[in-house]
Amino acid sequence: MRLVLLGGGTIARLVLEHLQRGELDGVEVVAVVGRSATSRGAALGREFQVSFVVGLEAALEQRPDVVLEAASHEAVQAHLVPMLEAGLGVIVLSAGALCDDGLRARAESAAAQGGGLLYVPSGGIGGLDALKAACAAGVDEVNAVTIRVAKPPAAWKGIPFVSALGVDLDGLGGPEVLFSGPAREGVPHFPQNVNIAAVLSLAGIGFDRTKLEVVADPGLIRNTHTISVSGRTGRFQVVLENVPSPENPKTAWLACYSALAAVKALHLRGVRYGT
Repeated sequence: MRLVLLGGGTIARLVLEHLQRGELDGVEVVAVVGRSATSRGAALGREFQVSFVVGLEAALEQRPDVVLEAASHEAVQAHLVPMLEAGLGVIVLSAGALCDDGLRARAESAAAQGGGLLYVPSGGIGGLDALKAACAAGVDEVNAVTIRVAKPPAAWKGIPFVSALGVDLDGLGGPEVLFSGPAREGVPHFPQNVNIAAVLSLAGIGFDRTKLEVVADPGLIRNTHTISVSGRTGRFQVVLENVPSPENPKTAWLACYSALAAVKALHLRGVRYGT
């Protein structure tokens, strides 16, 4: 399987490290793709002796089978549809971009017509198998699906929406709710932090009916996600206490390894465990 890495950050490095250790047998990373010649993916390519290219056209010249997007909402908006039209399998980690119904509809149509695959892995959360089953039975109550994303204050720094709130992240004496409302409204405010809420919405009852609460909590060491679902089949709650990535506190290690698991799942097309 010929794999292209769109983005040169923590997740791209993780994939290349596992590949270097011989743990991705049958997978070949043919290029790391960046937005410009100065993108950090250039240094990553040199370190792991993998080609670094700029732009989608150069990436397609590498004849990939699968693209792992680990870049940004903007990258998804610009490149997802053309990649699917080219018949590629695309693993999308910046799932919050799919909050745009028009983009998602074009992507789904492109995948159907071009023979590609749009694959949004679970990321830093779990319980999507139970959620899908509950939704199949019926989930009609108000706030039937909710997700609370609570992280240490450092994870929320540098976000324009949070800065506009005027919250003193360094001086918090307790948990501070930064957002509470529909996932459709909240996800775009936190493009690097709550893509998991987008995944939950896509797998469940949609962006408008999924409730999202975003919290900065100085008492936390780990990124803590609490998912609650109530429907005809009963109720369940999933709590995940994720270790933040050493390089980026906005991202959980579990989300990084979810990307690695997605690559393996696509490579082993004839085998699948769980939903």
